[in-house]
Amino acid sequence: MLQQTQVATVIPYYTRFMARFPDLRSLADAPQDEVLHLWTGLGYYARARNLQKAAQRVRDEHGGRFPKDMESVQALPGIGRSTAGAILALATGARHPILDGNVKRVLARHGAIAGWPGDKRVETRLWELADQYTPKTRVADYTQAVMDLGATLCTRSAPRCGECPVAGDCRARLLGKQARYPGPKPRKATPVRRTRMLMLISDGAVLLERRPPVGIWGGLWSFPELGVDVDVSDWCRARFGAPPRRTAVRPVLRHSFSHFHLDIEPLELSLPAAVAVQDRAGSRWQPLGQMPRLGLAAPVKRLFETLVA
Repeated sequence: MLQQTQVATVIPYYTRFMARFPDLRSLADAPQDEVLHLWTGLGYYARARNLQKAAQRVRDEHGGRFPKDMESVQALPGIGRSTAGAILALATGARHPILDGNVKRVLARHGAIAGWPGDKRVETRLWELADQYTPKTRVADYTQAVMDLGATLCTRSAPRCGECPVAGDCRARLLGKQARYPGPKPRKATPVRRTRMLMLISDGAVLLERRPPVGIWGGLWSFPELGVDVDVSDWCRARFGAPPRRTAVRPVLRHSFSHFHLDIEPLELSLPAAVAVQDRAGSRWQPLGQMPRLGLAAPVKRLFETLVA
């Protein structure tokens, strides 16, 4: 949960998640909808899907016991080299270097390593330093300490160099150029995509559909989406055999991802009661008087709340 999300945001989610899934098997056996529901609002939902898939792999392929070798841990969904190293170092004391975002910043500054850490050349050099500095004893203590150093002292802005235990030979500090390291990611114009979300209301319920298992908001529930060039009345006739009785256009809602902006045009459509077909696989009519216990993307949740209010 802490990957790409701040601690203050994570704490209440973590508390609820661990209360519901106190062990590996309870997470592995749970319906995916319940897992995603407890993740709703945290974003980056692939993390939740991979977390459950990893638990299921451990249950099915490792007899329910988390593996202790690097190769097996890295083979689990969503776990890369750094995460696997951190798990094994902290849980077993095995010597494995790590290179999360905080550690990259510490090492880039300490060694004055120029360039963006996402560049392969820079990343390779940082891995060499990570391995060089990882001790042979008290590996768990070191691993936790170097992550905390980046999170609390060697922060992105206003690093607290006067309190840093390795400030004495930090090359960036000695040069007075802490802000230059690590180098920024090369900037590219952020593209904007457009879509429409159809808030189809019939007989006191709104239609929700499960999104495909991969891609944006994979496995979450959402309002049906329609391209901005598609005629809504024709779509409703083809889908329900009747056009909408009323259409209300709501203000555009922008949702930003790491690599693009999504401008959502919500359309509130009133359909005759007779078209409210039975729930079917991948879709359901959700009563407006209650929030669904399903995984919802943040903008979908916000839009649904306006219908409930």
